[in-house]
Amino acid sequence: MNRLLLSLALVCLPLTPAAAQLAVQAEMLYTMAGAPLKNGVVLIKDGKIEAVGANLTIPNGYRTLKAKVVTPGLIDAHSVVGLAGILNYNHDQDQLELSEAIQPELRAEDAYNAEERLVKWIRDHGVTTVHTGHGPGALASGQTMIVKTDANTVPEAIVQTPAMVAFTLGASVSQNFKKPGTRAKGAAMLREEFLKAQDYAKRMQAKDPSKRPARDLRMEILNEVLTGKLPALFTVHRATDILTALRLQKEFGFKLVLDGAAEAYLVIDDIKKAGVPVIVHPPMMRTVGDGENASLETAAKLHRAGIRVALQSGYESYVPKTRVVLFEAAITAANGLSFEEALRTITIDAAEILGIAKRVGSIEKGKDADLVLFDGDPFEYTSHVCTVIINGKIVKEQCN
Repeated sequence: MNRLLLSLALVCLPLTPAAAQLAVQAEMLYTMAGAPLKNGVVLIKDGKIEAVGANLTIPNGYRTLKAKVVTPGLIDAHSVVGLAGILNYNHDQDQLELSEAIQPELRAEDAYNAEERLVKWIRDHGVTTVHTGHGPGALASGQTMIVKTDANTVPEAIVQTPAMVAFTLGASVSQNFKKPGTRAKGAAMLREEFLKAQDYAKRMQAKDPSKRPARDLRMEILNEVLTGKLPALFTVHRATDILTALRLQKEFGFKLVLDGAAEAYLVIDDIKKAGVPVIVHPPMMRTVGDGENASLETAAKLHRAGIRVALQSGYESYVPKTRVVLFEAAITAANGLSFEEALRTITIDAAEILGIAKRVGSIEKGKDADLVLFDGDPFEYTSHVCTVIINGKIVKEQCN
């Protein structure tokens, strides 16, 4: 009897989501690799996109999912989820180490919690890839990483680590630390560390091993930035801080990504001349402190100037500790960006800024099978995220 019951149970078990071959049918499919497709079909096999097109024939054995609208998996271009947890307790807030103002050696994967409820919360809103890690508030707060939101362990989650090194300029640094006390001191402290890193790299090349310095994790990671192997992510809101970041980039030649940039619209020409991308603050961020002059139209103004932009959830000091980039993109669509331009800020443009466009950001053959299925216009507040697929695995399935 026990064997019979076990056999029946095994027969009744569904295929695991990861094992399924899927076909996704959309009344409107936004691939972000070309014009939208009416009656679009995406075939998924072995976690990758097998084929994309209009009115494709679905092979036998494929489970079919249908939706009004389908988009690529959404990308949050800058967050601290997984380091900052869903609660307001000290034990789940690891995004900012306050013992020193300069700590680029801190590794995001050492603090990331793949099972944090906040990660699932944004995943259920269609966010499949997140650029997360040490947050703003220190001159150099640590490293960042790029993860998928479906994993149970850190190794399974990682797409890239480290991804960038996080820096901050502005009043928030002086509020968090006794030193620096002013903007000029903060910039001078970073220059000093960059010069030390350059000197360290030279001394490490000494032919005589006895003359080489002891390994220094801080100098090593800063040298990765200075040699262009890792981008520097500078959180800067005031126009004066944006210009300082651009000045440092010109002096030392590192790859720069501007983050936040609440007053970017005041220095558009300078940003464009420098040729750097901007991960714009959440449009609905609270307008306080250095971000008091934030605008709902910043993303559109930068886009019209030919500057590549992406959107982020950022960091919130209150529950639920993060925003949702889907909602933030909807606001930009109501404030100067077209629907597809706004969608690009949380899909392909975000992927290109993060350097992961070969894997995610658009629905194309060979890319990771990350898709979001909606029952209506993704930017309409009455629509719902019905199904989320990551690496070909259904991680949320809710609507009929």
